[in-house]
Amino acid sequence: MKPPVFEYHRPESLDEALELLATLSDVKILAGGQSLMPMMNFRYVMPAHIIDINRIKELGEIHRVHDGVKFGAMARHDQAKKSEIILEHCPLIAAGMEHVAHAQIRNRGTIGGSLAHLDPSAEWPALLAVHDATLRVQSKSGERDVPILEWSQGFMTPNLVEDEMLTEITVAIWPEKHVYGFAELARRKGDFALAGAAVLLDFDGEVISRAALALLGVEVGPIRMIDAENLLVGEIPSDELFREAAEHVTVVAGIDDVHASASYRKKVASVMVRRALEQASHQHKSQALAA
Repeated sequence: MKPPVFEYHRPESLDEALELLATLSDVKILAGGQSLMPMMNFRYVMPAHIIDINRIKELGEIHRVHDGVKFGAMARHDQAKKSEIILEHCPLIAAGMEHVAHAQIRNRGTIGGSLAHLDPSAEWPALLAVHDATLRVQSKSGERDVPILEWSQGFMTPNLVEDEMLTEITVAIWPEKHVYGFAELARRKGDFALAGAAVLLDFDGEVISRAALALLGVEVGPIRMIDAENLLVGEIPSDELFREAAEHVTVVAGIDDVHASASYRKKVASVMVRRALEQASHQHKSQALAA
């Protein structure tokens, strides 16, 4: 099956794209197309207009800024995986990209596209949640910033209105020697995860001084496990501590679908939390031995 007829627009600038969004109705934005095009071919979505933003070059850049790292919404998954800026300042994001689909999709898929599609099992929302990301959305009439934990408004429903588009994402940078972990379970390599966890830890000597822990695939949007984070801070890593932190997954409601039940997803997420915490702890031990 192929998509029904639509009108195609290819703006050369952000202003031109925002003007189109303000004047057209029944519009979809084409970024990497890795989700939109299959959905159109199956006629799950049938927009009257497509706005292709691939020629807006400023949306495809990754910059170091004074308060963090800024991603243009059109930056590709593979670009984030290989960026020297990301490898130096946000290595968890680069590690998470290893789990995103396959090489062909990473080469075309975009950060903004993933966030706008907002599949519950996508890696980007959880990776951005532990970095306390802020998402900037723009329209012809203005712009606003949305904290990552306010981005999901329901199942595959981002915090966007019809004439707005996501243009950039800014993440906070952790201290230089912070450690990280990422773990997920998928039926096959490259599939969307049934559940997963992203972790950032900072240490004062042997004691955890700061923690950020987010889940993916368990709820409709990313979840920060604040109680588990508070449990970790002030403690020395141990198997018992990590098991106790992972038990906080049980308070999450969870989602059921054709792939897995809510209870199964939560059990998997609990295991993924422990694995991600163990990865981070092993990094810290390696840093201590190398010092």
